[in-house]
Amino acid sequence: MLAASQRQKLDESNDSFFYEAPRFVTHVDEQFIAQLTELYQERLTPNSCILDLMSSWVSHLPGDMAFERVEGHGMNPEELAKNPRLDSYFVQNFNENQTLPFGDRTFDAVLNTVSVQYLQKPGGIAIVSFSNRMFYQKAITAWREGSEASRVALVKRYFASVKGFSIPETIANQAPASNPLLQLMGFASSDPFYAVIAERMEVLVG
Repeated sequence: MLAASQRQKLDESNDSFFYEAPRFVTHVDEQFIAQLTELYQERLTPNSCILDLMSSWVSHLPGDMAFERVEGHGMNPEELAKNPRLDSYFVQNFNENQTLPFGDRTFDAVLNTVSVQYLQKPGGIAIVSFSNRMFYQKAITAWREGSEASRVALVKRYFASVKGFSIPETIANQAPASNPLLQLMGFASSDPFYAVIAERMEVLVG
């Protein structure tokens, strides 16, 4: 799907070294988080099993929605240990090992926040959300040098590359600047919000 040059990073060192030290910061602003939590409130099913990939110490799941199980994945165990919504978690570098330690149909929904990885499951839903922030030295060339529209298109191509997904739905919301001075300077008051959503369809044979 991408040429080798499009997958290159400015920092080609092992990702495990980059994420070795915990970062107890939020990577998007409060308005982005509020929009994402509202989206999860609308699309996720209570008492379902959730896999939160590329998770950290902050949960974006609705506080008043109970789930049967929330499994977290990330690169830093200290960050994951502080996430109050995770029932359990595991650390794994997907650039070295893409095999997940779960059977098929384990989860009802797979989430990715400010990342572009995803997992497939028949009958389940995958939500990939992102903004325009990134660790610049670790982002691949196609993402780093792309426009916001091309990044949305790339995530949709990821879904299209796996048979059985529904046509992806895109949600894009660039909030206007509330401060006229910021608006004049070309700054928005909130991080742009993008989400690409698709469902894994059951394949009928016969």
